[in-house]
Amino acid sequence: MIPELKYDDKGLIPAIIQDVKNNEVLMMAYMNATSLEQTVKTGKTHFWSRSRQKYWMKGETSGNVQHVREIYYDCDADTLLIKVEQAGAGACHTGHRTCFYRKLDLEK
Repeated sequence: MIPELKYDDKGLIPAIIQDVKNNEVLMMAYMNATSLEQTVKTGKTHFWSRSRQKYWMKGETSGNVQHVREIYYDCDADTLLIKVEQAGAGACHTGHRTCFYRKLDLEK
């Protein structure tokens, strides 16, 4: 699909998912060439689950689908940035809008 993309030794590339309207980072997951191809083809985010060793589409069980609006890749071609419109309650499987809802306390 994009020949210059650099996948890791397991054939994966990190994908940062960002809200297209307000640039909020919603989640980070991994893709391989097939899940990226499915994402482009369907206009919905698809990923590779490292723990379950299978493909999954965001929202396939929850209904919280991500509609892809733009896809970028970084200067090293080893990370994706995918801008989406998030449908449903949120991107996180915990029910939060974003997976990045916890803040590290730097004062300790």
